[in-house]
Amino acid sequence: MTVYDRDHLPAELLDIPASEFKRSNNDWRTDERFTTEPIGFYKDAFRRLCSNRLSVVSMWAILIIILLALIVPNITGYGYTEQNVKQKNLPSKIPGLEQFGIMDGTRVLTNIKKSSIEDKKRYPEGSVLEIVREYKAGKQDVVDIKVDYYKYCKVPDDEYHWMGTDYLGRDIMTRLFKGTRISLMIAALSVITNLIIGIIYGSVAGYYGGRIDMFLTHLAEVLDGLPYIVVTILFMLWLGSGMLSIVLALTVTGWIGTARLTRAQFYRYKRREYVLAARTLGVPDRKLIFRHILPNTVGPLITRAMIAVPGAIFSESFLAYIGLGIKPPEPSIGILLSEGQKMLLQYPNQTFFPALLISILMIAFNMLSNGLRDAMDPSRRGEE
Repeated sequence: MTVYDRDHLPAELLDIPASEFKRSNNDWRTDERFTTEPIGFYKDAFRRLCSNRLSVVSMWAILIIILLALIVPNITGYGYTEQNVKQKNLPSKIPGLEQFGIMDGTRVLTNIKKSSIEDKKRYPEGSVLEIVREYKAGKQDVVDIKVDYYKYCKVPDDEYHWMGTDYLGRDIMTRLFKGTRISLMIAALSVITNLIIGIIYGSVAGYYGGRIDMFLTHLAEVLDGLPYIVVTILFMLWLGSGMLSIVLALTVTGWIGTARLTRAQFYRYKRREYVLAARTLGVPDRKLIFRHILPNTVGPLITRAMIAVPGAIFSESFLAYIGLGIKPPEPSIGILLSEGQKMLLQYPNQTFFPALLISILMIAFNMLSNGLRDAMDPSRRGEE
């Protein structure tokens, strides 16, 4: 059998009419039409993220806390610097929960002379609820009494402090959510700055390689060896305590992990065929870096950014806890924890609420970052 090239058929074959051709007896099959809508990478990742219930709950928890941080300081009716020493160290009191004995503004006072309970100037009418314990201290009759601390401090009946007050009579809930706003701002600024620096630094090192990569890598290793606390103290001495100093302290070495991740991704993708084709067509390095290679690293970078946010919040809280935070009277979660731990045994509510909030933030961000990591894993594309 003679085989002819399609473009060099003999003239006699080209003149054969179509009626002379017969259909083959082979079972002809055509591809079936796609009945579903094509799904892109990010849409598929979002679908897989939404199927992870723990990540969805974490995302909603973060959004609710951010919303509360924006709204609560403006609706409580108290300023975050407003002081009233006559109402200091009040317990939590939430309207509607008094009848259940939960956060009802009561407190137990110990070692009280029994005879002093009748003093209406010291214990206003209705402030003493019950005698919890009665005993003798020497010849003196002593009692432990449960009091309505709001009436004891002569707080108006229509005033409520849902999380209590601190040692200066400032509303803890107002200060907590104002401090959450500041802590989240510091974390967001530091993470964004670290991402920008790390992406540019790692892109240049990974794309060009050779001596440039060696120099930039060793420089990053030197910076990574700087003592974190010493660098922070130097910034505090230079710029004073404040948000700018903390952001700079979190940025000095915080971008190194992002740079290493970006560098590794560039080494992975810069030899791919589509990059070589673009370089052959004369595409400049800037476009090769930011248009052809960098988009492939977006998934890991987003995941790393989400993991970095709770780390930044914890670092800011740690700095505030050891006295290197922002200037008073500006609050933050770390400052509230630092102030509350001094009175942990006497007034645990001053430590409990900041500790609970930062725990929720840390867990939620970590769970969400785990969900994002799984959702943006290319090997799991198409999974439900």
